[in-house]
Amino acid sequence: MSRLSAEQKIQPHWWSKTFAGVILGLTLSYGLVAIFAWFGPGGLEAVAKNQFNMWMISPFWMLVISFTYLFKTGFKAILYLTLANILIYGVFLVLRWMS
Repeated sequence: MSRLSAEQKIQPHWWSKTFAGVILGLTLSYGLVAIFAWFGPGGLEAVAKNQFNMWMISPFWMLVISFTYLFKTGFKAILYLTLANILIYGVFLVLRWMS
């Protein structure tokens, strides 16, 4: 059984991974909820949808924070979450432009 090298192990970059999860995870959860709020059933005028959207931000955010520590390095966490944010907000802006 072979041991993993230092590059193959998950590195304990706590500060950068926490930054990525807290800041970029929050913006990612805002983007996901924004897509659902604008283009989900009933649009923005649906009854009680505002309250549901507000409460859905926290579970998405906590899920992203939890999985952020599984990235190999803090740099990869920041990079991938930044790319995910760009993708989500890009989709949101394209959908807004098309509607």
